[in-house]
Amino acid sequence: MSLGAVALSDAELVAIHLGTGRQGESVLGLARTLLVEWGGVGGLARADVDELARTPGVGPAKACRLVAAFALAGRVTPPEGVVVRTSADIADLAIPRIGLARTEQVLAILLDGSHRVCRVLTVAAGGATSSVVPVREVLSLALRHDSVAIALAHNHPSGSVSPSLEDVAVTDRLRRAAGEVGVRFLDHVVVAGDQWRSITAAS
Repeated sequence: MSLGAVALSDAELVAIHLGTGRQGESVLGLARTLLVEWGGVGGLARADVDELARTPGVGPAKACRLVAAFALAGRVTPPEGVVVRTSADIADLAIPRIGLARTEQVLAILLDGSHRVCRVLTVAAGGATSSVVPVREVLSLALRHDSVAIALAHNHPSGSVSPSLEDVAVTDRLRRAAGEVGVRFLDHVVVAGDQWRSITAAS
């Protein structure tokens, strides 16, 4: 309380969420063990509840607390009202939400006439290697929320930000379809961890 959270180590922060240790190991020791097993905070943030719960001394309740803590941290900045004008702006919105996700997820970013964010919505989720971008659903959401412009982002759990041929093709379809209904299409960005790449620039 006197020094603030910034004074705590990664292990100490994890230990607070764990609450208790396990037989023969303190809560701080268990926290250190988890960080080593998962390769640090970034790796631990990608862990699923089921995976964490299998660690002796963790269990479902502690695993849920850890996963929820990382999810909450990713939502710290409310997107509504944020101005999006560049591909980097799109990446800044997407990375905290899906950069570490272990399955592909597609975000639609809906913008008003001043390019302020109205909504950031998950429009598709796939497996570890692919997801299908629902062009019709994206445009339907844009029209339903009176959006003037839209942007798209999805993650590559493999860690590569290189767009696939399918990524390029669906981006072209969405750009053309958006133009037909009078919605401006800004860009489609691929993210992986804290890295990103513009599909428009790559194509």
